[in-house]
Amino acid sequence: MKLICGLGNPGREYERHRHNIGFMVVDALLSRARAELTQDKFQARVGQGSLGGERILFVEPQTFMNLSGRSVAEAARFYKVDVQDVLVIHDELDLPFGRLQLKAGGGAGGHNGLKSMVTCLGADAFIRVRVGIGKPEGPNAKERVSGYVLSNFDDGEKRQLEELISRAADMTESWVRDGLSTAMNRHNRKA
Repeated sequence: MKLICGLGNPGREYERHRHNIGFMVVDALLSRARAELTQDKFQARVGQGSLGGERILFVEPQTFMNLSGRSVAEAARFYKVDVQDVLVIHDELDLPFGRLQLKAGGGAGGHNGLKSMVTCLGADAFIRVRVGIGKPEGPNAKERVSGYVLSNFDDGEKRQLEELISRAADMTESWVRDGLSTAMNRHNRKA
């Protein structure tokens, strides 16, 4: 079994924010896996399905971003999923909008959801699908990060969002089916 987690914040008011791209990708994967998030446990919405012949536990933490690791660690322990079989889909400020990167391990890079994952899982060896959302530019850019990630995509981004979500879902499905190295070689080279 593999665990696929999308990061985001619960509630309608956050639904289409940049910070919730992880939830959006998991929602796309659910339809591919013919699955639904039917259970509320581990402080998360949880469902099971199958991708590429592999059993998948889908998790959308409902703890808010900064405490996401609690839900994922609890679910991983309960289902005995190894850290390297956990994949986390998250927004990434350090990649331009539309760019994707699949990677194993690494730091949190200031992302509080990832910090929580590393702390609660006790390791940083989980797999990540980094979905580029870009970042604010210009003076006081650092002070505007919080408002930026908690805002909706602009009109130009919205026109590309469905395709971006589909590509991130393809990348995730490739990891399940083909393994990390093959999926990285296939998907990380594409601009």
